[in-house]
Amino acid sequence: MEERLLALLRLALKYNATDIHFMMRYREVDIDMRIDGILRKVKGKFEDYKLIRYLQYLANLDIGNILTPQTGQFEMEVDGDLLSLRFAVINKVNYSNGVLRILNSKIRICADSLSSIADQNRYFKSLLNKDCGLILFSGPTGSGKTTTLYSLLKDVRYKKIYSIEDPIEVYHDNIIQLSVNEAMDFDYAKGIKQILRHDPDIIMIGEIRDEKAAKMAVVAANTGHLVLSTIHTSRASGCISRLSELGVNEEHLYENLLCVCNQRMLVNRKNHEKVVLYEIMDRKEIEYFRMNKRNSDDFLSVEKQIEKGIKDGIFEETAG
Repeated sequence: MEERLLALLRLALKYNATDIHFMMRYREVDIDMRIDGILRKVKGKFEDYKLIRYLQYLANLDIGNILTPQTGQFEMEVDGDLLSLRFAVINKVNYSNGVLRILNSKIRICADSLSSIADQNRYFKSLLNKDCGLILFSGPTGSGKTTTLYSLLKDVRYKKIYSIEDPIEVYHDNIIQLSVNEAMDFDYAKGIKQILRHDPDIIMIGEIRDEKAAKMAVVAANTGHLVLSTIHTSRASGCISRLSELGVNEEHLYENLLCVCNQRMLVNRKNHEKVVLYEIMDRKEIEYFRMNKRNSDDFLSVEKQIEKGIKDGIFEETAG
């Protein structure tokens, strides 16, 4: 099973897959890899039914528990590279479903090359010079939100940076990283509260998921810290609406919100390289939205950029 898993990981790395999906019914297993946001079928082998149990073992999960969904992490060396992996599994009487996420072990993108538009890169870097405020990145799974965050932070010097993540996807020497641990009752909100006691300059929150985390993020920004986080919304303006739904005081939100960004990953038809498109709302546009309560159709939305790029034959859209 170790050799079979290594072969699958080599294949995943070759094609830049983010996840490997396993669906087992009785002893028949379907394996798919998510490449550029699309699930691609992998040719199976007879003994693949043993993989899910083997992955549970590696991730230190309870193999006998078929009632509760479980998630665990482990590391594995593949051709000299140490990969950080997360395995999530749902077991039932007649089937098992597992997803192996290949976490980013290295960030090779710098802040100067996040966007193909130089002004956007300069704008992103200028945000890191701010002493306080809230910066949000949104977009679907696989659009590169975490990569964007780490690309921005990896070149920051002379500032104390803390993060709270679930899980830690990229280990970074210049960032003091905390991991959410639900079993120990250590969630995002409690992690942010602990970080604030250490006098940070910058706080990175892996994802704002609930009311407590949303409110603590705004509190942190309001008390003199620069806060960067991700949130799942389909448009930039949706971040503001989503935080309002989570009970954040709108006055405090608008006072502290520096930038809202929505991003999508596409593939350039000509050279097949990945391209990230950004819809950015800066302070001026956030205030415009506040006063007019209009949606992001008023801005250069990612959807409009995608439509134009596909029409002009530049992009092919991924599933994300």
